[in-house]
Amino acid sequence: MDIRIERVSAASQEIVDAFGRLLPQLSSTAVPLDRAAVDRLVTGDATVLLVARAPEGIVGTLTLALLPLPSGLRGRVEDVVVDAAARGRGVAARLIEEAGRIAAEAGARTVDLTSRPERAAANRLYERLGFRARESTVYRLIPGETGSSGA
Repeated sequence: MDIRIERVSAASQEIVDAFGRLLPQLSSTAVPLDRAAVDRLVTGDATVLLVARAPEGIVGTLTLALLPLPSGLRGRVEDVVVDAAARGRGVAARLIEEAGRIAAEAGARTVDLTSRPERAAANRLYERLGFRARESTVYRLIPGETGSSGA
C-alpha cells in the first residue's frame, strides 16, 4: 500500500470529512469536528496534526501535542486512528514514527500515549515501537462536573 505521512498545515473540507469518518472508529462518543475545530488543531502552537494518505484518500490521523513544561518539553500522542479497511498495513506505525521524529527534532524529553487495555493489537504495536508501560494512575476531571469536596 502506497502511504504518505503528511503534516497538515491548513484546515480543509477533506480533513473535516476524514475526521468525520475516522473518529467514530476510535470512539463512540467522539464529537464531530467542524472546520474551525480543525483550524485550531493545525494552527495551534502546541499541536501537530498528521495524516496518512493512500491513493484513495486519508486513511489515518494522529495528533501530537508538544507541551513546554517546567520539567522540559514533553510530547503526547493522541487520537491515533486508522481506517478499518487500512489496518494491518503499517499505517499506525508510520504515523507514530513520524510523530516521534518531530518530537525529537523539537527537543522533547519524552513522548507519552495512553491506550485502553482491550486494544491489544495497538498496545503490541506501541511496545514494538519502543513505548514502555509506566506505573502510573491516570486521573480525569471533566470540567463543569464536580465531586463533593467536603468544603
